[in-house]
Amino acid sequence: MKALCWHGKNDVRVDSVPDPKIINDRDAIIRITATAICGSDLHLYNGIVPTLESGDILGHEFMGEVMEVGRGVKKLKVGDKVVVPFTIACGHCYFCKNKLFSLCDNSNPNMEMGRKLMGHATAGLFGYSHMCGGFSGGQAEFVRVPYADVGPIKVPDRIDDEKVLFLSDIFPTGYMAAENCVKRGDTVAVWGCGPVAQFAIQSAWMLGAERVIAIDCVPERLALAKKYGGAETINFEENDVYEILMAMTGGRGPDCCIDAVGAEAHSGPTFDAMLDKAKQVAHLTANRPHVLREAIKCCRKGGIVSVPGVYLGNVDTIPFGAAMNKGLTFKMGQTHVQHYLKKLLTKILDGKINPAGIITHRMKLKDAPKGYKTFCDKKDGCIKVVMTP
Repeated sequence: MKALCWHGKNDVRVDSVPDPKIINDRDAIIRITATAICGSDLHLYNGIVPTLESGDILGHEFMGEVMEVGRGVKKLKVGDKVVVPFTIACGHCYFCKNKLFSLCDNSNPNMEMGRKLMGHATAGLFGYSHMCGGFSGGQAEFVRVPYADVGPIKVPDRIDDEKVLFLSDIFPTGYMAAENCVKRGDTVAVWGCGPVAQFAIQSAWMLGAERVIAIDCVPERLALAKKYGGAETINFEENDVYEILMAMTGGRGPDCCIDAVGAEAHSGPTFDAMLDKAKQVAHLTANRPHVLREAIKCCRKGGIVSVPGVYLGNVDTIPFGAAMNKGLTFKMGQTHVQHYLKKLLTKILDGKINPAGIITHRMKLKDAPKGYKTFCDKKDGCIKVVMTP
């Protein structure tokens, strides 16, 4: 089959690789009908995620048709149309029983890597390094799905793939980010206007926010946040974010702040952002945490900072004193996708949201290297790339 493989920093290629096979009784083989490039994939593309190996198949946002199931899979049958969560969960461990699916204790065969780097390992993740299990991703023609009786959700044949594809990651991720912090009547500030941020904005409204303010510098993303998300917007290259947020909130600050950017924040006009960029270029750090610092500074006293953006390893010069003295609460983590699937599918089927509204680029899998570069460079108005094999 054909699959998009990582071969080094900024080097991804569509290669011919062996077809996946059933390995254990709870596996399924899925024929991919739609897959997407995620902002988190750019951390792999840019070479800042450890434990990747040349030839690894990327991609964690995908859906398709069930082609084969193991003997232990009772909830799926051949021919079912399914969306697959990017998190792999066994369904039976302590964390799965408590609906903390991205922390599953059994789905990551490389637990020791995670223990050495973080103290504990995450669940297995599709297409996201050997530290996260070394599972082949879904930017391919076929994929093996472990624990297929727990993860995939069946979706109606009549609904377009593009409307449900993002249940695999970014819609639940944006929703969980908002759920972690938003209460009815809140003023919410969202850093970033990429795909996850767009869903965080819409989810904040669903959860009763009174105001949503989106922060970015890319004109197309800001325009989408305003038109698609109904948010007020701030261009951080034209405004001092702290000063304008204080003016917009009467000096109190937003009730909650969402860092939907993570490790590779844009190197804006501030000194700390430029220093972050220099450190990363010199391989002194894997992160550019300017957004996290700014969210801590801007958030009102007693507020909540929610972090769906991916960070790696140690993060430099975080104003922890400010966070402690302001009494801030932090909520973060990889998304417990399985927990949100039914609820968010219902919102799509009821017409409360059309996730396809963020798609700007459609292409074939064979053009994936071009898609990665366009998305990474933020060229051609690119916000979200969807591919079909």
